[in-house]
Amino acid sequence: MKTPSRVGKYEIEQFLGGGMAHVFKARDTILGRRVALKMLTEEAMADPEAKARFLEEARTASNMRHENIIAVYDFGEDAGRPFMVMEFLEGESLRDAIRNKTLGGLDRKLKIATQAGRAIDYIHNRKIIHRDIKPENLHIDLTGRVKLMDFGIAKSDGVALTRPGMTLGTPFYMAPEQVLGRPLTPHADIYAFGVVMYEMLTGVKPVTASTVDKIFQQIIYDPLKVEPLESAQVPEPITNLIVRMTTKQIQQRPSNLGVVCDEIERVMEQERNVVAPIPAPAAAPLVMHSPSAVHPQPVARPAPGNPAVGPAAVRSVQPQLPTILRKLPKELQSQTSLMILACGSVVFVLMLVYALLLRLKLI
Repeated sequence: MKTPSRVGKYEIEQFLGGGMAHVFKARDTILGRRVALKMLTEEAMADPEAKARFLEEARTASNMRHENIIAVYDFGEDAGRPFMVMEFLEGESLRDAIRNKTLGGLDRKLKIATQAGRAIDYIHNRKIIHRDIKPENLHIDLTGRVKLMDFGIAKSDGVALTRPGMTLGTPFYMAPEQVLGRPLTPHADIYAFGVVMYEMLTGVKPVTASTVDKIFQQIIYDPLKVEPLESAQVPEPITNLIVRMTTKQIQQRPSNLGVVCDEIERVMEQERNVVAPIPAPAAAPLVMHSPSAVHPQPVARPAPGNPAVGPAAVRSVQPQLPTILRKLPKELQSQTSLMILACGSVVFVLMLVYALLLRLKLI
């Protein structure tokens, strides 16, 4: 397909890629903003169903108003070729983020998952099944915001754009009922979302076969391998949630992605509130003394102006006086006064003895 220089009021600046539809970086010459312009190729124009699906995607996406869904500004035809105009996204696809290992830690991965889950739940509430949930269709912009893209094979109630028995979707992310060509419900997107979460958290796909037939066989018959989730230290409630989303039995999957996102956010809150245990204070060293090395404790000196350490506190650690001495006036209870009193008593007794001996004429 030759790159046009202009489509309506949109000036083409750069080819970005694509398959049956090519995507260009363009400029709205009236509003002056950068946009992404998607246009069906000439080869795809030869298939009436491909053209009808492209126009249905444009109508479906243009009715979406959600912060995590790419905005469609305009759509129409130019020289008979359908095109749609979307917001121009910077950043990287979830596929590139997984490949380049730029998703960050568990908390950021779960934030990305909840944004994607809310977007998918939004379209389910509007009776739309995306049918192609995969990392390539989830974009992470420079602020960390997730954008759900590409409604190319989305299906609304009452709209049939596939032939009987025709299977559309990316093999690794297809639910068993989708592989078997059975009528789809939003549970097919829930299954695919579980596979995407598994790959985000482990870095590997749960299905590893190299051919489409073997991929389909694993999807239909093989149970999910939880070992990579355990090795990645994914919290057990999140592992259990992924197992439930990817079970083979539709009725055993969660009823909707709203309850899935609520559970993820609950686990995130628990993980943030995990507090490391506070270490106990170190015990004071135990000093052992031998019986022959016991030292008397020093008597605390009264601190000036401090009633807690004063004369009363000092007296409490002084030795108690005999009862007879405690009856003396307090000024005579000091050590000096007691010594003088003792000496005086001795002199008095000696003088009495001397006088007695003189009286008895013994000296």
